[in-house]
Amino acid sequence: MTSIDIRDLRVDYGDFTAVHDLTLQVPAGEVFGIVGPNGAGKTSTFRVLASLSRPTYGEVRLAGIDAIEDKENARRLIGYMPDLAPVPRDLKCGEFLRFYARAHGLGNAKECAKRADECLEQVALTDHKNHWCHKLSRGQTQRLVLAKTMLHRPKVLILDEPASGLDPLARRDLRQTLRNLTAEGATIFISSHILTELAEMCTSLCVMSRGRLLASGTVEEVRRQLGDDSRRLTVTPLQALSAVPEWLSNLPGVAAAFIEQEQLAIDFLGDDDAQASVLEEFLRRGLRIRSFQEKRSSYEEILIDVAEKSRAQV
Repeated sequence: MTSIDIRDLRVDYGDFTAVHDLTLQVPAGEVFGIVGPNGAGKTSTFRVLASLSRPTYGEVRLAGIDAIEDKENARRLIGYMPDLAPVPRDLKCGEFLRFYARAHGLGNAKECAKRADECLEQVALTDHKNHWCHKLSRGQTQRLVLAKTMLHRPKVLILDEPASGLDPLARRDLRQTLRNLTAEGATIFISSHILTELAEMCTSLCVMSRGRLLASGTVEEVRRQLGDDSRRLTVTPLQALSAVPEWLSNLPGVAAAFIEQEQLAIDFLGDDDAQASVLEEFLRRGLRIRSFQEKRSSYEEILIDVAEKSRAQV
C-alpha cells in the first residue's frame, strides 16, 4: 500500500521554481529520506505535504486522502516536525506535551498525561518532564518536538532535519524511535542535508538538487545512480611486486593499475562479477594475496558532488 503519493508536484515562488515536477511513491511502513543541499526543495516539498502551502500544480495523497483538496482529513493523519521548531518559555516539558495532547483531543487530563509520559519516554526525556522547555539544549529541544509530533499517533510523520543538533548517542536513540514507529504502522518522510545520517536511518531515500529529483531507491541504488561506478581496488600480495603484471591491463574493467606504497592499486570500472574475476585471476596465477580491498565514493563525496554541480549551474 502506498502511504505517500506525490505526482508532478511543482512549487513556484514568483519566477523561482523551488520544486520541479516531483513524482514519488512511498510504501506504508517505510522510513523514506529526502536529501540534498540547501535550496534543493526539501522544505517546500514538506510544506505541501503538511498542507501548509499550496503547490502551483500537482497531486499529493496521504494514505489515499488528497492532502491539497481535503486538508482537514489529511491533517488528522499527519505529524509535522519543522526544522528548528520553537518551544514556549513559560511551560515545562510535561506541560507542553499535555497541552498539545488536549489540543489533539486525546481524552481527559489523566489520559493526556499518560500519553505525554509515553512520548517523553520514547525520546528519552522522562527525566526532563519538569524542566523548563526553553532551558533544554538544542538536541533535547529536537527530541521534545519529536515527542509532540508523535502524540496523536499519526500515520504519516514528516520530519524536517530531526537529527539537527543531536549527538551520536541521541542519533542512535532517534533511529530506534523511528524503527518503533514504523513497527506500529507509521510511515516516516525525513529530510537531511547529511547523506550519511539518512543512510543510517532510512529504508530508502531520494536525492534532490535545485528542486529536481536526481535519484531514488535503496541507499545502494542511489549510490549507483549518483556515484561514479568506478572504484579503487587495493591488492596487497605476500610477495613484493616490482611492476604491474602485464596481463592485468587486459582484464575487463581495469582502467589503470600502478604500484603504490608496496601495494597494487587498480582503478576499476567493471561490475561486481568482473571484480570477482580479477581476484580469481590473481589466485589462478599463483599470486598469494594478503588483502584485497575496495573503496567507493562515500555518501558525503556523492552529496558534495551534487552540491558542486548545483552551484555551477547558478
